Amino acid sequence: MASSMWSQFSSKVKDFDAYPKTLEDFRIKTISGATVTLISGTIMLLLFLSELKYYLTTEVNSELFVDMSRGNKLSINMNVTFPLVPCEFLSLDMIDVSGQRDIDVQHTLVKQPLNSDGSWVAEAAEKVDLVGTKPVLNATEPPPADYCGSCFGAETKDMTCCNTCSDIKEAYRRKGWAFPRDGSITPCIGEDDDKEPVGSGCYLHGHLEVNRVAGNFHISPGKSYEVGHMHVHDMARMGKYKESNVSHVFNHLSFGSTYPGQVHPLDNLEVIASESSVAFQYYVKIVPTTYEKLSGDTFHTNQFSVTRHQKRNKDSRESLPGMFVSYELSPMMVRYVERRRSFVHFLTSVCAIIGGIFTVAGLFDSFIYHGSKALQKKIELGKAF
Repeated sequence: MASSMWSQFSSKVKDFDAYPKTLEDFRIKTISGATVTLISGTIMLLLFLSELKYYLTTEVNSELFVDMSRGNKLSINMNVTFPLVPCEFLSLDMIDVSGQRDIDVQHTLVKQPLNSDGSWVAEAAEKVDLVGTKPVLNATEPPPADYCGSCFGAETKDMTCCNTCSDIKEAYRRKGWAFPRDGSITPCIGEDDDKEPVGSGCYLHGHLEVNRVAGNFHISPGKSYEVGHMHVHDMARMGKYKESNVSHVFNHLSFGSTYPGQVHPLDNLEVIASESSVAFQYYVKIVPTTYEKLSGDTFHTNQFSVTRHQKRNKDSRESLPGMFVSYELSPMMVRYVERRRSFVHFLTSVCAIIGGIFTVAGLFDSFIYHGSKALQKKIELGKAF
């Protein structure tokens, strides 16, 4: 009784079979069918691998919202080459709208002299010629450890001791005073102001820590200092380099750390000045950016766009030659978040690939099979008559 009921139930269930099986004896296998099967199978495999590769990549979603962060610093990373201006004639100055002013930045900037062929000048030559080691005391007697030389009236709160002639000149420059040439500065007697600078070019790299407000920085020839409220570059002692060609190469410029796939629009940009006394101006729009990785690591950085303009200065008193970068921050922030792709979406795509190609291949094979049979029948009928 139970087996009879199970047989009836199984018979009813079989009626729902959407994939009826044909007998092996009634199947016809053809060369064209085998060809279509191989081609469609290859296409299925290639599309499956492509879909699998896409599924294994990381999906990056972006969001845009108002930047509510405050009080953070902005790090400006730079790497610039000036092939035609010696390092000792270049100064980097930074000014922002909050009132911060850094004149002739040196503590976070490295200047490497370059030869005319672009190679680096030997480190020993740079130390001797650029830093200077001539003491104020008798050269045969090393100064005591606590020695503090006079700056000849140019002392400041940041520079109270001058132990070399170069220190005294730097103190006078910071004061905005003209350096006397009458021999009254005894440590500088015999100093050759017209000696050739080390190298013919300069490679600058380093960073600036600035406030997160609009500002600008520039790299220009001549030692920079301030007189009253005026920003001045002393180019009088540059000799033949006074009319400097400020052609330069932006090896790198970024604002903050770099996240995966980020593009820096000024990297590897070579700018050639057709003549001297040209000012190159870059207007940068910074967009604060946050990038969150799958691992949970978060990068707080910035993207930026830039517009470039150049101006030829007819008169050196009109404006300085050099590279000028003005930047301002957008009030909007972009957040990128890495996410894994949906497995359900991957499974749906694979089913669509297999089912779609199988159906299309079946229709194509059926068209070839029935078409060839019809053609063969017409040929046989033609032979009969």
